Amino acid sequence: MTVDKDNWLSPTWWRQAVVYQIYPRSFADANGDGIGDLQGIISRVDYLKDLGIDAVWLSPFYPSALADGGYDVDDYRDVDPHIGSIDDFDQLVSALHQRGIKLLVDIVPNHSSNRHAWFQEALASPPQSPARDRYIFRRGTGPNHDQAPSDWKAAFGGSAWEPVGDGWFYFHIFAPEQPDWNWANPEVRQDFLTTLRFWSDHGVDGFRVDVAMALAKGFDAEQPEILPSQAEMEAVPIGPDHLLYDRDEVDEIYAGWRRVFDEYQPPRVAVAELWAEPSPRKARYATEESLGQAFFFDIVHAGFNPFKVRQTIDEVLGWSRDSGSSATWVLSNHDIVRHASRFGLPDVDSDSVWAGPDRDRHWLMTGGKEPVEDRCRGLRRARALTMFLMGLPGSLYLYQGEELGLPEVTDLPDAARQDPIFFRDRGFNVGRDGCRVPLPWTATGSSFGFGSGAAHLPQPTWFGQYAVAVESDQDDSTLNLYRQALSLRGRWQGAESLEWIETGDPQLLHFRRPGGWQVAMNFADQARPLPLAGQSISLSSWPGIETAVVEGKDDLAVGHWIPAETTYWWRDSQVS
Repeated sequence: MTVDKDNWLSPTWWRQAVVYQIYPRSFADANGDGIGDLQGIISRVDYLKDLGIDAVWLSPFYPSALADGGYDVDDYRDVDPHIGSIDDFDQLVSALHQRGIKLLVDIVPNHSSNRHAWFQEALASPPQSPARDRYIFRRGTGPNHDQAPSDWKAAFGGSAWEPVGDGWFYFHIFAPEQPDWNWANPEVRQDFLTTLRFWSDHGVDGFRVDVAMALAKGFDAEQPEILPSQAEMEAVPIGPDHLLYDRDEVDEIYAGWRRVFDEYQPPRVAVAELWAEPSPRKARYATEESLGQAFFFDIVHAGFNPFKVRQTIDEVLGWSRDSGSSATWVLSNHDIVRHASRFGLPDVDSDSVWAGPDRDRHWLMTGGKEPVEDRCRGLRRARALTMFLMGLPGSLYLYQGEELGLPEVTDLPDAARQDPIFFRDRGFNVGRDGCRVPLPWTATGSSFGFGSGAAHLPQPTWFGQYAVAVESDQDDSTLNLYRQALSLRGRWQGAESLEWIETGDPQLLHFRRPGGWQVAMNFADQARPLPLAGQSISLSSWPGIETAVVEGKDDLAVGHWIPAETTYWWRDSQVS
């Protein structure tokens, strides 16, 4: 194909891009070892092109012991031999670029793996040495210095402090295999600038920044001498006074990254992963002096609630305008329950569900008195809300398999699980493996076309009905809905604005985009009247426009109707 050179070189190509996340170990396996690899991705680039995406976000592919699915990085400037080589990576960049698809790669700056050369050097060096200063070491408490410096808990369970046997402990927000970097150390800062240039020189167009708000810590090896308790720290709002998250010092770090990004043409872009509570402070990460864009996961917290969805859209668009960036919309990724399953659970207050991000997994895994998943309703809702978000201004981030309507895999045997969350928090938190099961490409086969042998995570027998080969032949499949919607979306991306149209119905949201395109979504569990003045529906999130759009009812005004939990797109008839 011929790539539009002006758009390709545009410094703002990302503002309304559709970005597809690939979890490389679970996308496609070319060599039959059960682990997805770069050659597997290369073999599927035409599938990505046909889907209609603008960019790929590649989750970690670096050498790793997989203590946390590749987010424990041994070497930031190499490829895991199970996944490929630098030469394979260069081939992937070329294959994507030839098809007009950009590439973003994950970078993990908060922590390395405990196998990283610098951490191994730190362990072999004495306390308070320059080697240990690259990480966060602190002397233990108690008479023998054998007690942790504080009672802080790690995000994956257990203590956030790991002893090294000489009276000192190192800090880790996540697993013990993931020691946190000390970003006050100039060597650490410089080494990451080298890494950014390394991958940019290999053709990478940008970066997704893991745990972007945690790099700057409010304590060093000595100060404060006595750390606050876990309860005291949790009482401090995330922000400049918090010891771990969203401190002002990160601004200086990312300003240095921005200077590197701007060395390239077009400038490299980055998107910050921010799991903080809704806060305008998040916009700081998305300015042109900083990373350029930030994930706003607020729409995930909104659940399937029209009031919260509209409120969130207005807030995110406002924060985006304040930063000069564009909004980001995402419903699924490698860390959360697939939204086709989330939306199949009974209606509950979204705040209680997301107080612990694995509450949904707990519900999906339990029986008896607990509610069960309604898979058909979950898919219907997932298609509707996804198509609604596709119509919004900003960037859309998709997670591999959602275009197939894949549900969460809830019945993985314990022996097959890989996520450290499961092993450190058994009994409640089953971990994230259920959304990381390898994709089905064909209806049959030992791994449904993922590879020539068994996959590294077992696929359920029902996966075949969601296979790419099956859905490609079904006109009303979720895959073909995504293809149609993304193709249509590409025709009407103009000004990054929208106009809400009041419907008088709290269950019905309706907006207009520049160029006359309109989007309406019915959140209710029954059809609602939708005055369309004779407009022709361009696309529906659920099959059956002809039978679903009914003229008039005896007890209501004459007009079109929109079915339950469905989204419509159409264009004003007077607009050419």
